[in-house]
Amino acid sequence: MQVMDMLGPSLWDVWNNNSHSWVSAQYLMSVEMVACIGIEAISILEKMHSKGYVHGDVKPENFLLGPPGTPDEKKLFLVDLGLATKWKDNGTGQHVEYDQRPDIFRGTVRYASVHAHLGRTGSRRDDLESLAYTLIFLLRGRLPWQGYQGENKGFLVCKKKMATSPESLCGICPQPFRHFVEYVVNLKFDEEPNYAKCISLFDGIVGPNPDVRPINTDGAQKLIYQVGQKRGRLIADENDDEQPKKKIRMGMPATQWISVYNARRPMKQRYHYNVADNRLLQHIQKGNEDGLFISSVASSSNLWALIMDAGTGFTSQVYELSHHFLHKEWIMEQWERNFYITALAGANNGSSLVIMSRGTQYAQQSYKVSDSFPFKWINKKWKEGFYVTAMATAGSRWAVVMSRNAGFSAQVVELDFLYPSEGIHMRWDNGYRITATAATWDQAAFILSVPRRKPTDETQETLRTSAFPSQHVKVASPSSLFLFEIVFPPANQSFYRTNGPRTSTLLPFAMEGRCPEARFSEQDILINKRWFDDKRWGILNEAQNFANLLTRN
Repeated sequence: MQVMDMLGPSLWDVWNNNSHSWVSAQYLMSVEMVACIGIEAISILEKMHSKGYVHGDVKPENFLLGPPGTPDEKKLFLVDLGLATKWKDNGTGQHVEYDQRPDIFRGTVRYASVHAHLGRTGSRRDDLESLAYTLIFLLRGRLPWQGYQGENKGFLVCKKKMATSPESLCGICPQPFRHFVEYVVNLKFDEEPNYAKCISLFDGIVGPNPDVRPINTDGAQKLIYQVGQKRGRLIADENDDEQPKKKIRMGMPATQWISVYNARRPMKQRYHYNVADNRLLQHIQKGNEDGLFISSVASSSNLWALIMDAGTGFTSQVYELSHHFLHKEWIMEQWERNFYITALAGANNGSSLVIMSRGTQYAQQSYKVSDSFPFKWINKKWKEGFYVTAMATAGSRWAVVMSRNAGFSAQVVELDFLYPSEGIHMRWDNGYRITATAATWDQAAFILSVPRRKPTDETQETLRTSAFPSQHVKVASPSSLFLFEIVFPPANQSFYRTNGPRTSTLLPFAMEGRCPEARFSEQDILINKRWFDDKRWGILNEAQNFANLLTRN
């Protein structure tokens, strides 16, 4: 006999019965009952977390009440530890290391945290996020992401969760539920939740007498007592100087510029952008005449951006502008001639620009084009000694290039619907640096690598700004920070690339992420007048000032 057989109905059973006999015009369960469930469930999770484990599958079906007609009939139990994992090492007490495996999902799609959908290592925050979705479901009877079907159901549900703000999710629910959602979705990976604070959010909803509450909350009362109790209410620590913390996840993707700065030795470099198909040849030929080769390319609004520099180490280069994404026959022909793909970009209309070079360190190369990010293929190629060296997108399609002898000793992927700030910072702490990035209109991928040869200066920084970062560049210019690359993004997301003595790889989400050094002189600044005249961006003056700024030596 299983433990579950010895207990009473699950919260799902209780909810399902109530759904046929409406408790109120607005809610399937009374607000007080759901608040009591929240209070006691938080207490249960705190006890489990204190033992070093996370449950991994918090949902109504896994919360059971005691047997009917017994003293425990109003007591809440958490069952089914099949997906439980450790969040800390019992010996050292250290938190488990962060990782992301986009091909692995653990939990139940409807209630899983966004981080679980994205394949991130489970931690305490995930149980609390799942509990938040459980409470809203019990109260409202439905979650916004229900109803998706098909093989990509998990992807669509995750994207919907990311796009649903706490205000929208909670709707007419009392404010404590929204506050709880806001708190848990913004917890950091290794952050210790303030369980008592979470419990206190619901304390004002439930009745003052615990004996008559619809759910027994004795466990939670003990937790509250540990941090101070006064007439059943949590006392805030008078010395609590906690500042409002920065949200790590917003409800909707914000248009933002992302700059990535690398400390590198400066060198001559030239860029062109808003280049039409019929203008590519003249720019490339002129650069080649000056001893420059293309180091990266990008596309925006079906126009192209080129970065050319003298420090690539390439000895010769070829390119193809094709209506195919990608043109397999041409690429294979160039492989036969010992050229390797060193940069590529895709346009919204499905065309592609592929750059192949001689003089690279690569020994072998492979690429894949797919309708979704091909992590399983990448993982397979990693085991064969390949590393991602270039990426691009065209519409919703991905192209990933992997090479042998790429100069990396390790590599990971950060995949998200927004800029994965927390994941990138954790990777930095472990010696990884951003080496490539690409995105469709709704998903971004970052490749982070550990170089075999440790650079003299490993500095890499990112900057996010809601508007074009002209003020940042003006501040940075006295310390020789120059714009390296810029592309206007499709849809909601954007990156740009800057470079200089502290080089930066500033890329639109669709920009291939290489980070060569750069220093600009006046003759190397080519400004496309059409770009500045495009009043849609409302930055004509800022852009012109910025162009003038760049022309200084």
